[in-house]
Amino acid sequence: MTRVAVLIPTLRRPAQLEAAIRSVMAQTGPLGQPDEMVVSDNDPDGSARATVEAIRCQAPFPIKYVHVPTPGISTARNAALATTEAELIAFLDDDEIASPGWLSALRHSQAQLGAEVVFGPIQGRAPGADEADRAYLERFFGRAGPQTDTLIPAPFGCGNSLFVRARTLVGPTPFDLSADQSGGEDDALFQVLRQQGVRWGWSAGAWVEEAAPPHRARLSYAMARAFAFGQGPAQTAAREGNWLGVGRWMVIGAGQFVVFGATAAVQWLIGGAHKADWTDRAVRGLGKMFWMKPFEPQFYGLAELKRTQRSG
Repeated sequence: MTRVAVLIPTLRRPAQLEAAIRSVMAQTGPLGQPDEMVVSDNDPDGSARATVEAIRCQAPFPIKYVHVPTPGISTARNAALATTEAELIAFLDDDEIASPGWLSALRHSQAQLGAEVVFGPIQGRAPGADEADRAYLERFFGRAGPQTDTLIPAPFGCGNSLFVRARTLVGPTPFDLSADQSGGEDDALFQVLRQQGVRWGWSAGAWVEEAAPPHRARLSYAMARAFAFGQGPAQTAAREGNWLGVGRWMVIGAGQFVVFGATAAVQWLIGGAHKADWTDRAVRGLGKMFWMKPFEPQFYGLAELKRTQRSG
């Protein structure tokens, strides 16, 4: 029998973590319950231990707690992987709540499609956002895809995904440690997997909800993330040593910044309903131009730890 583990990396989000764990405990369907869960606590103080200990006895499956005191998203993911021997690995972020049929849908889709990595849709929520920005932010934090299960040409992010471990998560550090602070660790992994001919799948019924916390439910945060997303293609080409590709992406980015930036400026002047969307596109173009490490925003690890210390 193929074993499946749900992995949740976390950093100082006790309420969100508990909600995420309980959503996995409430899974239904013939393939709904995991064989185990691993919570990877990336807080040097080990603050998630109390949450896990309080809820562990209520779970219908074992919950393993691993303390990862060195802040970094790749380090947290790799440590969680090292704690389980399960053949199927499902990733759920600590700010995501899985629908009752989530895991069953992911597993069914993987078996039917024969894909090595399967992704599901995300319903974005931005409850603390300004009303004028909420629609854009909920699209930004969400994920849309085909209406039916199918193979897809390109991957999404790690949150809400299922991996066939033997084909995709090989070795002690499959997630690139150089992405510990900036994120994009999944992009670096997917670059390698793409070269190996891995197939990507979409599970239309594997819904999760992701609610952006107040410090993220802002245009400034979304634009910083958009800039980082824009950096991705040029950074991928640079890792491959494809400098012609890097140059091509920089030229494309310049064009996007000029065209989309001009459209965004007009939208802001007239108060257009889609001004944030056009600004997002322009900023992604800017990211393609300035893809180098010194311009890379920091969202995870030490940056998140410092933010929580300031807010505390």
